[in-house]
Amino acid sequence: MSLRRRIEQSQRLASLLASLAGSYLALCNRTTRWQVEGLDDLRAALAQGPVLLVMWHGRSVMAALHWPVADGPLTSLYDSSPIGRVSGALQRRVGLRSIQMSRQTTNLAASRIVLKRVREGISIGMTADGPLGPAYQVKDAPLEWARITGVPVFCYAFATTRGLRLNTWDRMLVPRLFGHGAMVFARFEGTVPRKPDDATRSNLREQMRRFMDATTARADRLISR
Repeated sequence: MSLRRRIEQSQRLASLLASLAGSYLALCNRTTRWQVEGLDDLRAALAQGPVLLVMWHGRSVMAALHWPVADGPLTSLYDSSPIGRVSGALQRRVGLRSIQMSRQTTNLAASRIVLKRVREGISIGMTADGPLGPAYQVKDAPLEWARITGVPVFCYAFATTRGLRLNTWDRMLVPRLFGHGAMVFARFEGTVPRKPDDATRSNLREQMRRFMDATTARADRLISR
């Protein structure tokens, strides 16, 4: 049986791999000299209630470690793919509330779960282009969840001077030890109307894409100083 299949079938194996990955990422987090931007704005928003946190899949690996757990819980949805199972186990390891979804789960069912969590005061984290891409293209889910929840939307990105790009569809950035890094949280000011038409939805997707790209570019600039 392939490793992929074993991970898909075994929560124990996913947890073991998450423990190894989590230990490494936690060490990277501790040995990296981080510049932080926007965290106070995020904390101020969390003092008023939950938020929706969106990020590019390729810059998501440190999000669980950078989320201010003391200021409010965060949940995210993940699928049964190997990287999804490991990601979910890693999120639970650092105190987040992840939920596994099957690939047969409809958008409506996922939206109901998200709305229930937000009503419980729990923030939602998600990749705007994941879990399968295409990379750096905003899907409908972030806009739909922003519409049904009405909560503030924050974008997250990190960058590091010592990192490795994986040979994956998203060219995921994984940090190395003893680098200089930057994490950025930025509030997205676009609003999704109650019943957006196709043109409005398309414009909002493009607006969010540009804002997320700008947030990522900001993190990159901070480490280039």
